[in-house]
Amino acid sequence: MPSESPIQKRKTDHLALCREADVEFQRRRTWFECVDLVHAALPAFSAEDAAIETDFLGRPLAAPFIIGAMTGGTDEAAAVNRALARVAARCGVGLALGSQRPMLQFPSLEAGYRLRDVAPGILILGNIGLSQALALKPAEVAALADRIGADGICLHLNAAMEMFQTGGDRPRAGAQAALGRLARELGDRLIVKETGCGISRETAALLARLGVRTVDVAGAGGTSWVRVENLRRGGAAPGLEAFEEWGIPTAASLAEIRGLRLRVIASGGLRSGLDLAKSIALGASIGSAALPVLRALARGGEEAAVEWIHGLVAGLRSAMVLAGARDLKSLRRVPLVITGPLRDWLEQRCLWRPPRA
Repeated sequence: MPSESPIQKRKTDHLALCREADVEFQRRRTWFECVDLVHAALPAFSAEDAAIETDFLGRPLAAPFIIGAMTGGTDEAAAVNRALARVAARCGVGLALGSQRPMLQFPSLEAGYRLRDVAPGILILGNIGLSQALALKPAEVAALADRIGADGICLHLNAAMEMFQTGGDRPRAGAQAALGRLARELGDRLIVKETGCGISRETAALLARLGVRTVDVAGAGGTSWVRVENLRRGGAAPGLEAFEEWGIPTAASLAEIRGLRLRVIASGGLRSGLDLAKSIALGASIGSAALPVLRALARGGEEAAVEWIHGLVAGLRSAMVLAGARDLKSLRRVPLVITGPLRDWLEQRCLWRPPRA
């Protein structure tokens, strides 16, 4: 294996840019600011009494949160993932790994994705791209999770990122049939996720028909992976700068797929416990974030990452008290007020009507 293959160089660049550069959407927001939980002025319980425990794929979670997928396939990435696994274990949350594509090319890299020795009891999710999955049999995709002791595997949809990545994979025919086969093989262990552009109601309904049971919306408003790829090459190609802002804002994507009987993970710009509370009120079961955890880890090590997650959890508990939701099920039923561009979006999509006076 070369000292650093092209795919490893890309992973190294991604880590450096996400730690140090301005990689988030510049104009497009998550639209969580357009969602208000109605205030309950007479709280009936304390923040400590709010029930936020849940489970996923048989693993208990002390809070409905997963550290989002970041990296894999280099020595530095392996060290980052081991640190994040220890953080997840301390906080009682899950961890999603970055793409396992490098270990397909170089099997010796597999050890860098194995984390059970430092975090034996946490929820761990593997990761592979749709383009790579198309070249594998369903059993081989399942084996990617099994080989590293993961509970499930995220199949990431990253068409926009790939289109603007130098040498990136282009969309190909046959994806729907392949997804259906994967859903039959993996069942609950398969999570289909976007990478910063969100999932529409039409796409989510198609995924449900194919047998997919869990989606991660990964909406617009957080990290723009088109922007990351443009930063890697030194700038966007003329006339293509606008695609750095492409995508469905996270709050809109959650509202779009509400009621489709899918288990939903909310990601894409979650930056606080209030964002997480609003996500759950919009129908999500679990929230996820990567960039703020990575930056906390880079700034102050594992202690800083733990502190950030503890702050997120404290914010979730506070929001539940102030919205009058004692548990997560109740939080999904609290009254919401939708304003601004999110209301306009949902009205034009015929997905929301204002309540009658």
